[in-house]
Amino acid sequence: MLTERTSGVLLHPTSLPTPYPLGSSAAHDFIDFLAASGQRWWQMLPIGPPGDGRSPYQTLSSFAGNPLLLSPHQRPQDKKSLTAFDAFVQEESPWLDDYTLFSAIREKAGTADWTRWTPELRTRQPAALARVKKDLSDRISFHAFVQWQFALQWQELKSYCSRKGIGLIGDVPIFVAPHSADVWAHPDIFKLDDAGKPVVVAGVPPDYFSKTGQLWGNPVYRWDVLRRQGYGWWIERLRMGLRRFDVLRLDHFIGFVRAYEVPAGARTALNGQYRPGPGAAFFDAVRKSLGSVPFIAEDLGAVTPEVIVLRDQLGVPGMRVLQFEFEEGREAAAARPDRYAPNSVVYTGTHDNDTTAGWFRKLPVQRRKRVAEALKLSDQDIHWAMIRLALTSRARTAIIPMQDLLGLGTQARMNLPGTAKGNWRWRLSPGYLTPTLAQRLRQLTKISKRQT
Repeated sequence: MLTERTSGVLLHPTSLPTPYPLGSSAAHDFIDFLAASGQRWWQMLPIGPPGDGRSPYQTLSSFAGNPLLLSPHQRPQDKKSLTAFDAFVQEESPWLDDYTLFSAIREKAGTADWTRWTPELRTRQPAALARVKKDLSDRISFHAFVQWQFALQWQELKSYCSRKGIGLIGDVPIFVAPHSADVWAHPDIFKLDDAGKPVVVAGVPPDYFSKTGQLWGNPVYRWDVLRRQGYGWWIERLRMGLRRFDVLRLDHFIGFVRAYEVPAGARTALNGQYRPGPGAAFFDAVRKSLGSVPFIAEDLGAVTPEVIVLRDQLGVPGMRVLQFEFEEGREAAAARPDRYAPNSVVYTGTHDNDTTAGWFRKLPVQRRKRVAEALKLSDQDIHWAMIRLALTSRARTAIIPMQDLLGLGTQARMNLPGTAKGNWRWRLSPGYLTPTLAQRLRQLTKISKRQT
Protein backbone atom coordinates (compact mmCIF):
# COMPACT_ATOMS: atom_id res chain seq x y z
CA MET A 1 0.00 0.00 0.00
CA LEU A 2 3.06 2.25 0.21
CA THR A 3 4.24 1.57 -3.32
CA GLU A 4 2.71 4.72 -4.82
CA ARG A 5 4.05 8.24 -4.48
CA THR A 6 1.80 9.77 -1.82
CA SER A 7 1.77 12.03 1.22
CA GLY A 8 -0.21 12.66 4.37
CA VAL A 9 -0.46 14.44 7.71
CA LEU A 10 0.45 13.40 11.25
CA LEU A 11 -2.18 14.42 13.81
CA HIS A 12 -3.22 12.52 16.90
CA PRO A 13 -7.02 12.43 17.48
CA THR A 14 -6.59 14.07 20.90
CA SER A 15 -5.25 17.11 19.05
CA LEU A 16 -8.51 17.70 17.21
CA PRO A 17 -10.40 20.78 18.50
CA THR A 18 -13.02 18.81 20.42
CA PRO A 19 -13.14 16.75 23.62
CA TYR A 20 -14.84 13.86 21.74
CA PRO A 21 -12.83 13.24 18.53
CA LEU A 22 -14.32 10.01 17.17
CA GLY A 23 -17.95 11.01 16.95
CA SER A 24 -17.35 14.67 16.18
CA SER A 25 -17.66 16.80 13.09
CA ALA A 26 -14.07 17.90 13.78
CA ALA A 27 -12.79 14.46 12.73
CA HIS A 28 -14.82 14.60 9.51
CA ASP A 29 -13.63 18.16 8.89
CA PHE A 30 -10.03 17.02 9.19
CA ILE A 31 -10.60 14.12 6.81
CA ASP A 32 -12.27 16.51 4.38
CA PHE A 33 -9.22 18.79 4.68
CA LEU A 34 -6.91 15.89 3.86
CA ALA A 35 -8.94 15.03 0.78
CA ALA A 36 -9.14 18.66 -0.35
CA SER A 37 -5.39 19.10 0.03
CA GLY A 38 -4.58 16.02 -2.05
CA GLN A 39 -3.36 13.86 0.81
CA ARG A 40 -3.71 10.08 1.05
CA TRP A 41 -2.77 9.36 4.68
CA TRP A 42 -3.81 10.28 8.19
CA GLN A 43 -1.11 9.11 10.59
CA MET A 44 -1.71 9.10 14.34
CA LEU A 45 -0.10 7.93 17.57
CA PRO A 46 -1.20 4.83 19.55
CA ILE A 47 -4.92 4.96 20.43
CA GLY A 48 -5.00 2.82 23.58
CA PRO A 49 -6.30 4.04 26.96
CA PRO A 50 -3.48 6.18 28.41
CA GLY A 51 -2.09 5.63 31.87
CA ASP A 52 -0.13 8.11 33.95
CA GLY A 53 1.21 11.15 32.11
CA ARG A 54 -1.27 10.88 29.22
CA SER A 55 1.35 9.16 27.07
CA PRO A 56 -0.11 7.13 24.20
CA TYR A 57 3.03 4.99 24.48
CA GLN A 58 2.18 3.97 28.07
CA THR A 59 -1.33 2.59 27.75
CA LEU A 60 -3.39 0.36 30.03
CA SER A 61 -3.92 -2.11 27.19
CA SER A 62 -2.39 -2.93 23.81
CA PHE A 63 -5.80 -4.00 22.52
CA ALA A 64 -8.37 -1.62 24.01
CA GLY A 65 -9.32 1.76 22.56
CA ASN A 66 -9.05 5.05 24.41
CA PRO A 67 -12.46 5.82 26.00
CA LEU A 68 -11.58 9.53 26.05
CA LEU A 69 -11.86 9.62 22.26
CA LEU A 70 -15.52 8.59 22.32
CA SER A 71 -18.48 10.79 21.59
CA PRO A 72 -21.14 10.42 24.30
CA HIS A 73 -23.85 11.31 21.78
CA GLN A 74 -23.74 8.10 19.73
CA ARG A 75 -25.60 5.33 21.55
CA PRO A 76 -27.42 2.16 20.51
CA GLN A 77 -31.14 2.71 20.31
CA ASP A 78 -32.75 -0.69 19.90
CA LYS A 79 -32.62 -4.30 21.09
CA LYS A 80 -30.94 -5.39 17.88
CA SER A 81 -27.94 -3.23 18.75
CA LEU A 82 -27.75 -4.71 22.25
CA THR A 83 -27.78 -8.21 20.73
CA ALA A 84 -24.75 -7.06 18.68
CA PHE A 85 -23.08 -6.08 21.98
CA ASP A 86 -23.33 -9.67 23.20
CA ALA A 87 -21.70 -10.88 20.00
CA PHE A 88 -18.90 -8.31 20.39
CA VAL A 89 -18.18 -9.46 23.94
CA GLN A 90 -17.97 -13.07 22.84
CA GLU A 91 -15.81 -12.37 19.78
CA GLU A 92 -13.35 -10.13 21.62
CA SER A 93 -13.17 -12.21 24.80
CA PRO A 94 -9.49 -13.29 24.36
CA TRP A 95 -8.39 -9.76 25.27
CA LEU A 96 -11.59 -8.09 26.46
CA ASP A 97 -12.10 -10.38 29.46
CA ASP A 98 -8.70 -9.54 30.90
CA TYR A 99 -8.95 -5.83 30.13
CA THR A 100 -12.42 -5.30 31.61
CA LEU A 101 -11.55 -7.29 34.72
CA PHE A 102 -8.30 -5.35 35.07
CA SER A 103 -10.16 -2.05 34.70
CA ALA A 104 -12.78 -2.97 37.29
CA ILE A 105 -10.18 -4.12 39.82
CA ARG A 106 -8.11 -0.99 39.15
CA GLU A 107 -11.10 1.17 40.07
CA LYS A 108 -11.78 -0.72 43.28
CA ALA A 109 -8.11 -0.87 44.30
CA GLY A 110 -7.51 2.76 43.40
CA THR A 111 -4.39 1.97 41.39
CA ALA A 112 -3.33 0.43 38.09
CA ASP A 113 -0.17 -0.85 39.76
CA TRP A 114 -1.34 -4.45 39.96
CA THR A 115 1.75 -5.44 41.96
CA ARG A 116 0.07 -3.62 44.90
CA TRP A 117 -3.16 -5.61 44.66
CA THR A 118 -3.88 -8.48 47.03
CA PRO A 119 -1.61 -11.49 46.39
CA GLU A 120 -4.57 -13.56 45.15
CA LEU A 121 -5.46 -10.99 42.48
CA ARG A 122 -1.88 -10.10 41.66
CA THR A 123 -1.11 -13.73 40.86
CA ARG A 124 -4.51 -14.35 39.25
CA GLN A 125 -5.67 -17.15 41.49
CA PRO A 126 -8.77 -18.73 39.83
CA ALA A 127 -10.97 -18.61 42.94
CA ALA A 128 -10.15 -14.95 43.58
CA LEU A 129 -10.81 -14.03 39.94
CA ALA A 130 -14.14 -15.85 39.96
CA ARG A 131 -15.19 -14.03 43.11
CA VAL A 132 -14.22 -10.58 41.84
CA LYS A 133 -15.90 -11.20 38.48
CA LYS A 134 -19.13 -11.74 40.36
CA ASP A 135 -18.69 -8.81 42.73
CA LEU A 136 -17.69 -6.35 39.99
CA SER A 137 -19.89 -7.66 37.19
CA ASP A 138 -21.60 -4.30 36.61
CA ARG A 139 -18.31 -2.43 36.17
CA ILE A 140 -16.94 -5.21 33.98
CA SER A 141 -20.00 -4.91 31.73
CA PHE A 142 -19.62 -1.14 31.65
CA HIS A 143 -16.02 -1.33 30.42
CA ALA A 144 -17.04 -3.91 27.81
CA PHE A 145 -19.81 -1.57 26.63
CA VAL A 146 -17.35 1.30 26.31
CA GLN A 147 -15.05 -0.83 24.15
CA TRP A 148 -17.99 -1.85 21.99
CA GLN A 149 -18.83 1.79 21.46
CA PHE A 150 -15.22 2.49 20.59
CA ALA A 151 -15.28 -0.27 17.97
CA LEU A 152 -18.47 1.11 16.43
CA GLN A 153 -17.31 4.71 16.34
CA TRP A 154 -13.87 3.75 15.05
CA GLN A 155 -15.41 1.74 12.23
CA GLU A 156 -17.52 4.74 11.26
CA LEU A 157 -14.40 6.92 11.20
CA LYS A 158 -12.46 4.40 9.13
CA SER A 159 -15.36 4.04 6.69
CA TYR A 160 -15.54 7.81 6.22
CA CYS A 161 -11.79 7.89 5.55
CA SER A 162 -12.18 5.13 2.98
CA ARG A 163 -14.97 7.01 1.19
CA LYS A 164 -12.72 10.05 0.98
CA GLY A 165 -9.72 8.08 -0.27
CA ILE A 166 -7.78 8.48 2.97
CA GLY A 167 -5.80 5.62 4.53
CA LEU A 168 -5.02 5.36 8.24
CA ILE A 169 -1.49 4.82 9.55
CA GLY A 170 -1.37 3.51 13.10
CA ASP A 171 1.47 3.21 15.58
CA VAL A 172 2.45 0.03 17.43
CA PRO A 173 4.75 0.66 20.42
CA ILE A 174 7.24 -2.16 20.75
CA PHE A 175 6.95 -2.11 24.56
CA VAL A 176 3.95 -1.97 26.88
CA ALA A 177 3.34 -0.19 30.17
CA PRO A 178 4.28 -2.10 33.34
CA HIS A 179 0.92 -1.22 34.91
CA SER A 180 -1.18 -2.62 32.11
CA ALA A 181 -3.63 -5.41 31.55
CA ASP A 182 -1.09 -6.94 29.16
CA VAL A 183 1.58 -7.49 31.81
CA TRP A 184 -0.90 -8.53 34.49
CA ALA A 185 -2.52 -11.12 32.21
CA HIS A 186 0.73 -12.37 30.60
CA PRO A 187 3.54 -12.04 33.17
CA ASP A 188 5.32 -15.05 31.74
CA ILE A 189 6.36 -13.18 28.57
CA PHE A 190 8.11 -10.38 30.47
CA LYS A 191 11.26 -10.25 32.60
CA LEU A 192 9.66 -9.83 36.03
CA ASP A 193 10.54 -10.85 39.56
CA ASP A 194 8.28 -12.92 41.84
CA ALA A 195 6.39 -9.78 42.90
CA GLY A 196 5.59 -8.87 39.31
CA LYS A 197 8.05 -5.98 39.10
CA PRO A 198 10.44 -5.62 36.13
CA VAL A 199 13.93 -6.96 36.66
CA VAL A 200 15.19 -4.81 33.81
CA VAL A 201 13.47 -1.99 31.95
CA ALA A 202 13.65 -0.70 28.40
CA GLY A 203 15.39 2.45 27.29
CA VAL A 204 18.06 3.77 24.95
CA PRO A 205 21.64 4.89 25.58
CA PRO A 206 22.68 8.57 25.27
CA ASP A 207 21.24 10.00 22.07
CA TYR A 208 20.04 13.10 20.23
CA PHE A 209 17.44 13.79 22.91
CA SER A 210 19.37 13.07 26.13
CA LYS A 211 23.01 12.93 27.26
CA THR A 212 22.16 10.29 29.87
CA GLY A 213 19.95 8.24 27.59
CA GLN A 214 16.24 7.63 27.87
CA LEU A 215 14.85 5.47 30.67
CA TRP A 216 11.42 4.34 29.47
CA GLY A 217 10.64 2.03 32.35
CA ASN A 218 8.77 -0.57 30.28
CA PRO A 219 9.24 -4.27 31.07
CA VAL A 220 11.34 -6.19 28.56
CA TYR A 221 10.13 -9.27 26.70
CA ARG A 222 11.22 -12.83 27.25
CA TRP A 223 11.49 -13.54 23.56
CA ASP A 224 12.39 -17.18 24.24
CA VAL A 225 8.99 -17.70 25.87
CA LEU A 226 7.19 -15.82 23.10
CA ARG A 227 8.98 -17.95 20.50
CA ARG A 228 7.81 -21.17 22.18
CA GLN A 229 4.28 -19.76 22.16
CA GLY A 230 4.50 -19.03 18.44
CA TYR A 231 4.51 -15.27 19.17
CA GLY A 232 0.76 -15.58 19.64
CA TRP A 233 0.29 -12.52 21.86
CA TRP A 234 2.18 -10.30 19.42
CA ILE A 235 0.36 -11.71 16.41
CA GLU A 236 -3.04 -10.99 17.96
CA ARG A 237 -1.87 -7.48 18.82
CA LEU A 238 -0.93 -6.87 15.19
CA ARG A 239 -4.18 -8.46 14.00
CA MET A 240 -6.09 -5.90 16.05
CA GLY A 241 -3.98 -3.12 14.58
CA LEU A 242 -4.78 -4.23 11.04
CA ARG A 243 -8.50 -4.12 11.81
CA ARG A 244 -8.17 -0.46 12.76
CA PHE A 245 -5.50 0.78 10.36
CA ASP A 246 -4.33 0.31 6.80
CA VAL A 247 -0.63 0.57 7.64
CA LEU A 248 1.21 -0.02 10.93
CA ARG A 249 4.28 1.92 12.02
CA LEU A 250 6.50 -0.33 14.14
CA ASP A 251 7.85 1.88 16.89
CA HIS A 252 11.52 1.26 17.79
CA PHE A 253 12.08 -1.26 15.00
CA ILE A 254 15.65 -1.57 16.23
CA GLY A 255 14.30 -3.46 19.24
CA PHE A 256 13.37 -6.42 17.06
CA VAL A 257 17.09 -6.86 16.40
CA ARG A 258 18.45 -5.81 19.77
CA ALA A 259 16.94 -4.01 22.75
CA TYR A 260 18.67 -1.90 25.38
CA GLU A 261 18.01 -3.11 28.92
CA VAL A 262 18.72 -1.14 32.11
CA PRO A 263 18.61 -2.65 35.62
CA ALA A 264 15.37 -1.77 37.37
CA GLY A 265 15.83 1.09 39.81
CA ALA A 266 18.57 2.81 37.82
CA ARG A 267 18.29 6.61 37.69
CA THR A 268 19.66 6.96 34.16
CA ALA A 269 20.09 4.75 31.12
CA LEU A 270 23.89 5.03 31.11
CA ASN A 271 24.63 1.54 32.45
CA GLY A 272 22.47 -0.67 30.29
CA GLN A 273 23.29 -3.36 27.78
CA TYR A 274 21.88 -4.64 24.52
CA ARG A 275 20.15 -8.00 24.34
CA PRO A 276 19.13 -9.77 21.11
CA GLY A 277 15.59 -9.43 19.82
CA PRO A 278 13.64 -12.05 17.86
CA GLY A 279 14.87 -10.99 14.43
CA ALA A 280 13.53 -12.51 11.22
CA ALA A 281 11.93 -15.47 13.01
CA PHE A 282 9.32 -13.17 14.51
CA PHE A 283 8.35 -11.67 11.17
CA ASP A 284 8.24 -15.12 9.56
CA ALA A 285 5.66 -16.14 12.16
CA VAL A 286 3.70 -12.92 11.58
CA ARG A 287 3.64 -13.50 7.83
CA LYS A 288 2.46 -17.09 8.23
CA SER A 289 -0.46 -15.95 10.38
CA LEU A 290 -1.38 -12.58 8.89
CA GLY A 291 0.09 -12.60 5.40
CA SER A 292 2.02 -9.63 4.06
CA VAL A 293 1.57 -6.81 6.59
CA PRO A 294 2.08 -3.18 5.48
CA PHE A 295 4.65 -1.94 8.01
CA ILE A 296 6.69 1.22 8.38
CA ALA A 297 9.91 0.66 10.33
CA GLU A 298 10.75 3.40 12.81
CA ASP A 299 14.45 2.67 12.38
CA LEU A 300 15.80 5.80 14.06
CA GLY A 301 18.55 5.79 16.65
CA ALA A 302 21.49 3.39 16.95
CA VAL A 303 20.98 1.62 13.62
CA THR A 304 23.31 -1.32 13.06
CA PRO A 305 23.97 -3.22 9.81
CA GLU A 306 21.77 -6.02 11.18
CA VAL A 307 18.83 -3.62 11.47
CA ILE A 308 19.26 -2.50 7.87
CA VAL A 309 19.54 -6.10 6.67
CA LEU A 310 16.32 -7.10 8.45
CA ARG A 311 14.43 -4.03 7.24
CA ASP A 312 15.50 -4.59 3.63
CA GLN A 313 14.91 -8.34 3.85
CA LEU A 314 11.32 -7.58 4.86
CA GLY A 315 10.99 -4.92 2.19
CA VAL A 316 9.73 -2.50 4.84
CA PRO A 317 10.23 1.25 4.34
CA GLY A 318 12.35 3.01 6.93
CA MET A 319 12.05 6.59 8.17
CA ARG A 320 13.93 9.78 7.33
CA VAL A 321 13.50 12.85 9.54
CA LEU A 322 14.63 16.11 7.96
CA GLN A 323 15.54 17.77 11.24
CA PHE A 324 18.04 14.97 11.89
CA GLU A 325 19.41 15.35 8.38
CA PHE A 326 20.40 18.91 9.23
CA GLU A 327 22.68 17.97 12.09
CA GLU A 328 26.06 19.67 12.16
CA GLY A 329 28.03 18.98 8.99
CA ARG A 330 25.17 17.37 7.07
CA GLU A 331 23.40 20.43 5.63
CA ALA A 332 24.63 19.89 2.07
CA ALA A 333 23.54 16.26 2.01
CA ALA A 334 20.13 17.17 3.44
CA ALA A 335 19.50 19.55 0.55
CA ARG A 336 19.69 16.61 -1.88
CA PRO A 337 16.26 14.96 -1.85
CA ASP A 338 17.39 12.72 -4.70
CA ARG A 339 19.50 10.81 -2.19
CA TYR A 340 16.57 9.39 -0.24
CA ALA A 341 15.68 5.76 -0.86
CA PRO A 342 12.32 5.45 -2.65
CA ASN A 343 11.26 2.76 -0.19
CA SER A 344 11.20 5.14 2.75
CA VAL A 345 8.90 7.54 4.58
CA VAL A 346 10.16 11.08 5.08
CA TYR A 347 9.01 13.42 7.85
CA THR A 348 9.87 17.03 8.57
CA GLY A 349 9.77 15.99 12.24
CA THR A 350 8.02 13.50 14.51
CA HIS A 351 5.98 13.70 17.71
CA ASP A 352 9.26 13.60 19.65
CA ASN A 353 10.80 16.54 17.80
CA ASP A 354 10.29 20.22 18.34
CA THR A 355 8.16 21.77 15.62
CA THR A 356 10.13 22.78 12.55
CA ALA A 357 9.68 26.48 13.31
CA GLY A 358 10.70 25.98 16.94
CA TRP A 359 13.69 23.83 15.98
CA PHE A 360 14.95 26.39 13.47
CA ARG A 361 14.68 29.33 15.87
CA LYS A 362 16.77 27.48 18.46
CA LEU A 363 19.67 26.67 16.14
CA PRO A 364 22.95 28.51 16.80
CA VAL A 365 23.20 31.59 14.60
CA GLN A 366 25.86 30.31 12.20
CA ARG A 367 24.21 26.93 11.83
CA ARG A 368 20.84 28.58 11.23
CA LYS A 369 22.44 30.61 8.44
CA ARG A 370 23.86 27.47 6.82
CA VAL A 371 20.46 25.76 6.98
CA ALA A 372 18.81 28.84 5.50
CA GLU A 373 21.32 28.87 2.66
CA ALA A 374 20.85 25.15 1.97
CA LEU A 375 17.07 25.59 1.83
CA LYS A 376 17.15 28.92 -0.02
CA LEU A 377 14.90 30.62 2.54
CA SER A 378 14.98 34.07 1.00
CA ASP A 379 11.40 33.88 -0.25
CA GLN A 380 9.66 31.32 1.98
CA ASP A 381 9.16 30.34 5.61
CA ILE A 382 11.22 27.55 7.14
CA HIS A 383 8.25 25.21 7.57
CA TRP A 384 7.21 25.46 3.93
CA ALA A 385 10.81 25.01 2.79
CA MET A 386 11.05 21.80 4.80
CA ILE A 387 7.63 20.62 3.60
CA ARG A 388 8.73 21.22 0.02
CA LEU A 389 11.94 19.28 0.64
CA ALA A 390 9.99 16.36 2.07
CA LEU A 391 7.41 16.30 -0.71
CA THR A 392 9.95 16.61 -3.54
CA SER A 393 12.22 13.92 -2.11
CA ARG A 394 12.53 10.49 -3.69
CA ALA A 395 10.84 8.90 -0.68
CA ARG A 396 7.57 7.41 -1.90
CA THR A 397 5.71 8.50 1.23
CA ALA A 398 5.95 11.90 2.91
CA ILE A 399 4.22 12.73 6.21
CA ILE A 400 3.95 16.26 7.59
CA PRO A 401 3.02 16.97 11.23
CA MET A 402 0.02 19.29 11.43
CA GLN A 403 2.03 21.73 13.56
CA ASP A 404 4.50 22.15 10.70
CA LEU A 405 1.75 22.79 8.16
CA LEU A 406 0.65 25.66 10.38
CA GLY A 407 4.17 26.94 11.05
CA LEU A 408 3.65 26.73 14.82
CA GLY A 409 6.45 27.20 17.33
CA THR A 410 7.69 25.22 20.32
CA GLN A 411 4.49 25.85 22.27
CA ALA A 412 2.80 23.34 19.93
CA ARG A 413 5.36 20.59 20.52
CA MET A 414 3.73 17.23 21.27
CA ASN A 415 6.40 15.55 23.41
CA LEU A 416 9.79 16.25 24.92
CA PRO A 417 11.51 12.88 25.47
CA GLY A 418 12.89 12.35 28.94
CA THR A 419 10.23 14.49 30.61
CA ALA A 420 7.11 13.21 32.34
CA LYS A 421 4.94 16.33 32.55
CA GLY A 422 3.40 18.78 30.12
CA ASN A 423 3.40 16.46 27.10
CA TRP A 424 0.68 15.19 24.75
CA ARG A 425 -1.53 18.26 25.33
CA TRP A 426 -1.39 20.25 22.09
CA ARG A 427 -4.76 20.81 20.46
CA LEU A 428 -5.59 22.29 17.06
CA SER A 429 -7.51 25.56 17.29
CA PRO A 430 -10.86 25.79 15.46
CA GLY A 431 -10.74 27.47 12.09
CA TYR A 432 -7.13 26.57 11.24
CA LEU A 433 -8.05 24.12 8.47
CA THR A 434 -8.67 26.79 5.86
CA PRO A 435 -9.33 26.36 2.11
CA THR A 436 -6.25 28.50 1.48
CA LEU A 437 -4.03 26.09 3.42
CA ALA A 438 -5.59 23.09 1.67
CA GLN A 439 -5.04 24.67 -1.74
CA ARG A 440 -1.41 25.52 -1.05
CA LEU A 441 -0.66 21.99 0.15
CA ARG A 442 -2.52 20.50 -2.80
CA GLN A 443 -0.54 22.55 -5.30
CA LEU A 444 2.78 21.57 -3.74
CA THR A 445 1.69 17.93 -3.60
CA LYS A 446 0.83 18.04 -7.29
CA ILE A 447 4.10 19.75 -8.21
CA SER A 448 5.92 17.01 -6.29
CA LYS A 449 4.16 14.40 -8.46
CA ARG A 450 2.41 12.78 -5.54
CA GLN A 451 -1.07 11.40 -6.11
CA THR A 452 -3.89 13.87 -5.53
